[in-house]
Amino acid sequence: MDKSSYDPKRTPEQSIYEYILHSVCVSRLAGIVAEELGFEDAFRKDMELAGLLHDIGKGRSGELDFSGSGEDGLAKLDIDALRSSRTHPSLGYMILKEEGYSNFVANAVLYHHENYDGTGFPSNLRGKEIPVAARILRVCDTYAALITNRPYRRAFDPDTAMELMREDVKYFDMKVFLAFLTVMQEEKNQKLITRIIQSESTLEDLAWEQNIEMKEIDLLWQNLCRD
Repeated sequence: MDKSSYDPKRTPEQSIYEYILHSVCVSRLAGIVAEELGFEDAFRKDMELAGLLHDIGKGRSGELDFSGSGEDGLAKLDIDALRSSRTHPSLGYMILKEEGYSNFVANAVLYHHENYDGTGFPSNLRGKEIPVAARILRVCDTYAALITNRPYRRAFDPDTAMELMREDVKYFDMKVFLAFLTVMQEEKNQKLITRIIQSESTLEDLAWEQNIEMKEIDLLWQNLCRD
């Protein structure tokens, strides 16, 4: 990620586009990690869908509204913003149930911020109480978030992101984390994730390039744009 090209004054539409790139990144990582763990094709496809839609509740939570900014032009992430951010998994679950998605996908989204040591949210689940799909998303989402620009901070480079994850390994299912490390040692996967994060494609071209249904991209965009 070229941090020199980061513009903290970019438009809301640009910020939402970056969130969609992040979601596509999580989707692809989740599918690759699921395959590495030996899950069947149907499970992998469901993981890709859950990864794509995992942040769909952020529009309703107000998490994407960072009106204040500091001296460096980055948005201020205060206590109220942090509190709002913790509602997006539950709101995402509600949206997906309203739209008729499966319990597998909805529950993966609901619990994707649960930590393996029981310190996560919304339910403080621990270990294997957390659905395996959510455990996979927890790892993939963390990495993809770290290497993506946010309104309140710039992206980390991949090596730094990996080091930060190792420091917080207690939050992850170790079997999932080791599978993630294995797949990210492959150059083709590194290039794939970099290509997604740095994409400047239209949403239509992005969907075609990554073999994603355009209706899912549209649903994500519409919900992230909600006031």
